Amino acid sequence: MSTGELLNVEPVELKFPFELKKQISCSLQLSNKTENHVAFKVKTTNPKKYCVRPNTGVVLPRSTCDVIVTMQAQKEAPPDMQCKDKFLLQSVVASPGAAPKDVTPEMFSKAPGRVVEECKLKVLYLPPPQPPSPVLEEPDEGVSPKVSFDSRNLNKPEVTRQRVDLDDRSSEAKSLISKLTDEKNAAIQQTNKLRQEIELLKRGANTSQGGGVSIIIVIAVGLIGLLLGYILKN
Repeated sequence: MSTGELLNVEPVELKFPFELKKQISCSLQLSNKTENHVAFKVKTTNPKKYCVRPNTGVVLPRSTCDVIVTMQAQKEAPPDMQCKDKFLLQSVVASPGAAPKDVTPEMFSKAPGRVVEECKLKVLYLPPPQPPSPVLEEPDEGVSPKVSFDSRNLNKPEVTRQRVDLDDRSSEAKSLISKLTDEKNAAIQQTNKLRQEIELLKRGANTSQGGGVSIIIVIAVGLIGLLLGYILKN
């Protein structure tokens, strides 16, 4: 803060977080310490580079006024991020009831009997703000930091659980396959037995009636068809 007879100026260094191709602004606060109207004017050594709003005005008695300084977007950074630009804030007692439209350049000329207060302001370039770094969780009690932050062990409990699930499913599948295989073998044996019985029936066909034998054969063939369908389905 700069403390003068008329105005307090805060801050006395204009700090810009420098980024290429981006407009950057900072603010000044002017505080009138007197019971008078105080006129002010802001000058810079590089007027094409900066925009000051307002660059002239009046601060009412015991009041404050904010001034916004905007740096135009820059295409390249200065060497070592050093800036030689400067600002000059001039202030002078104005007539009672003066308004911003009443401020003229002649009011700040250093004529005999006129006190013009001046405050020099520096420009500083700061590195652009960095994103916050991720916060690592504290390891659980009883677990060493090496185990907590070893990327190979982070998902080990989950991997172990998945392997157990796969082993259980594999055992269930093997058990089901074994059961189906046993049922299939039993059906094949039953089919072979029926075929043998049919052969015996055919051999005794010469001593039996043709109609009776045909019915038995049809029934046997039907049973064989059902068994084969069951086997193919499983």
